[in-house]
This record gives sequence, C-alpha cells and structure tokens, in this order.
Amino acid sequence: MNDPRTAPARPSQDALAERLTEVFDLVGPLYRRVHRKVEQAAPVEGLSVGVRAVLDLLRARGPMTVPQMGRAQALSRQFVQRMVNDAARQGLVESVPNPAHRRSSLIRLTGPGRDAIGAVRAREHELLRRVDADLTMADVDACLRVLGAMHALFDDVEVD
Repeated sequence: MNDPRTAPARPSQDALAERLTEVFDLVGPLYRRVHRKVEQAAPVEGLSVGVRAVLDLLRARGPMTVPQMGRAQALSRQFVQRMVNDAARQGLVESVPNPAHRRSSLIRLTGPGRDAIGAVRAREHELLRRVDADLTMADVDACLRVLGAMHALFDDVEVD
C-alpha cells in the first residue's frame, strides 16, 4: 500500500517536461559517444556501427526482413539494406526464403555472425561493468521505464 504521506508528489506536466528535456540533453551526446567508441573498435572487430546494430537485432529477435529491421531500429529501409549487404559480404548474415512473403527474404545470422556479435557484446559488457556509480537495478529499471515512455511518444514518426 502506498501511504500518501510518504509517496513522492507527482510533478506538474511542465516540470516533468523540463526534466525530460534533461534526459534528451544526456541521451544525444551519450549516443554519439557510444557511436564513436564502436567506430574506434571497428578496425579490431571489423564491424561498423550499422552492421553491429543489424547483428545485435538479429541476435535478439531472430531472422527478420529488412523492412522489419528498419522499423525496429527507426532506420530507413535503404540504410538497413546497405548494412545487411555489408554484413553478407563479410559472411555474417544470409538471406533465406520467407514463408510469409515471397519477395521479402528473411535475414539471419550465420555462425560467424553469431560469434562476431557475441565477441562485441562481451567486450561491451566488460566495459559497462566499469560504470562508476552506486546504481541499483531499481535505478536501471526506472531509466528503462522513462526511456520506454519517451520512445512510445515518438512511435508514430516515420523513418523511411
């Protein structure tokens, strides 16, 4: 039971909007720094940021079409197709028939693709273990809830 005397006061919509602006102010630069860090590791791992994103999406969700990947990552279908082509040239993904749609093949990871994204994620996991803060799982859960709500606000934005 929530005791109204101890529950935090709900902020006004204006106060909440102002604080959420601070989230955007952090997320943009964070995204760009992570992007640069992945690019710096690309010569070692041989994966661009875009190919890494495709591999990780396929790792998490299994075989998908290019349009499905584009929608899932809010990226244009053309960009995703270029990344899939790059990954295919490296032998990391392959096209397989799609029983649900004759003209739109499914893209799936190959063994080397699974190994590559596994190695990248292991390196990233090791890096993230060094986050220097007294964070709790509740903190991370709250962060995910906030970012999820902000993401949902922009779900209707077309990317293609």
